[in-house]
Amino acid sequence: MSYRFGNARGGRPQNRIKYMRVDPRVLIKKAVPQIASEHVPQHQFVDFPLEPILQANILAKGYTTPTAIQDQALPLVLEGKDVVGLAATGTGKTAVFLLPIINQVIKERNHKAIVITPTRELAAQIVDEGRAFARGTRCYFSLLIGGVDLRRQIQDMKRGSQVIVGTPGRIKDLAERGNLRLADFQTVVLDEVDRMLDMGFIRDIQRIISALPKERHSLFFSATMSEKTKQVAQSFLHDPVTVRVESQGASCNINQDVVKLSGRNKIDVLQSLLVQPGFDKVLVFGRTKRGAEKLSQLLSKRGFSSIAIHGNKNQNQRQRALDAFKRNRFKIMIATDVAARGLDVDNITHVINYELPETYEDYIHRIGRTGRADRTGVALTFID
Repeated sequence: MSYRFGNARGGRPQNRIKYMRVDPRVLIKKAVPQIASEHVPQHQFVDFPLEPILQANILAKGYTTPTAIQDQALPLVLEGKDVVGLAATGTGKTAVFLLPIINQVIKERNHKAIVITPTRELAAQIVDEGRAFARGTRCYFSLLIGGVDLRRQIQDMKRGSQVIVGTPGRIKDLAERGNLRLADFQTVVLDEVDRMLDMGFIRDIQRIISALPKERHSLFFSATMSEKTKQVAQSFLHDPVTVRVESQGASCNINQDVVKLSGRNKIDVLQSLLVQPGFDKVLVFGRTKRGAEKLSQLLSKRGFSSIAIHGNKNQNQRQRALDAFKRNRFKIMIATDVAARGLDVDNITHVINYELPETYEDYIHRIGRTGRADRTGVALTFID
């Protein structure tokens, strides 16, 4: 059943940004909760040959049964094999490279690893997750991203971090300045490679790969495998094993529906939704940086706890906004597609497509922020 509000006359947006041309019927789908996954795990975390302190930290985070990508790929990575992991965001792939890296550092203090990822937010989240897994192990992380003081990052590395996590541009910049020796890293991870290529990082990645040691442990993660992605994989990996976790579009745990505006003002319709019971933690997607900021301000004026995340904010502002949303200081976050790439926030109850994405793939990526960890989520898309 689609949502209808009012019958007042309203106009279409007058701009040149393309709308997603799609039959609204594909945006309407009831959730079929998948409490028990089709994948039958062959392992528990205690079965993996990980150091006792790392096992204790895994248990402290409440993890006992691995996800499909963890179950299949972790044994291969722990054996030292190069691995291609084909899995979408939210499938637990971060642990597939973090746990073996930390385990190796515990056994060999001088072991160094570098993780390259497309966005600042995703890099920061990987560092946060890594530090939680590494508590008490003396395995230290440094974050190398744009928008943060360069000198502070250099000083942080000099304190002896074994694991570097960063974005391609900042890593390339520090390497060219001589502050980062890429030849020193024994383990190298390329994460969300398809997104890095979409964002125009192909040359940066090629330069980074060319400076890496030939003898290394290489891990490669991507949601899709285009021709360009294959070319990067071939230049990066040696005799890899591929682990593929099939994704059939959106999660079965997501109720998808459309909101028919019927001419009513969009912001009024959004307010009518947000005051309803159950809209506890809401991610709203817009198309432009300016539009996302304006919408957040309008909602705040109407009494909603709202914050925006987009490219016009510096990294510290974006990270503070994300942390505040995670900690429930704000009920609503307004985001653009680029700023939201890689976001991993628990317990998002609703994703609202206030403005249509440009492609169906972007739509799937947006709504995948809800309906995670066996919970049911709701995705609503505004249409005229």
